[in-house]
Amino acid sequence: MQAIKNPCFLSVASCWEMAIKIGIGKLRLPAVIEKFVPDQLAANGIELLPINFLDAAGVANLDRHHGDPFDRLIISQALRNDLVIASADRVFAKYGVKRVW
Repeated sequence: MQAIKNPCFLSVASCWEMAIKIGIGKLRLPAVIEKFVPDQLAANGIELLPINFLDAAGVANLDRHHGDPFDRLIISQALRNDLVIASADRVFAKYGVKRVW
């Protein structure tokens, strides 16, 4: 019996947050982000999840349980696309988002 593979996504919001943290010295990667992220996506079968207008606009309808703008955008994307978030942050559950970790 063959295992069913669920698609995995990395939000562009996470890439944006990584780039900011690299720029301020809070994150170091083993290669430049322009190489590291695409290489890791390809090696792990992960798709890049773009940010669209409705993802961004959906943030306006979220309660203020979470103050991090990147996480709020990821929550909006998860709700709109019925995605499960891989995160240790328990605040995601307050939005009704499915979470593993």
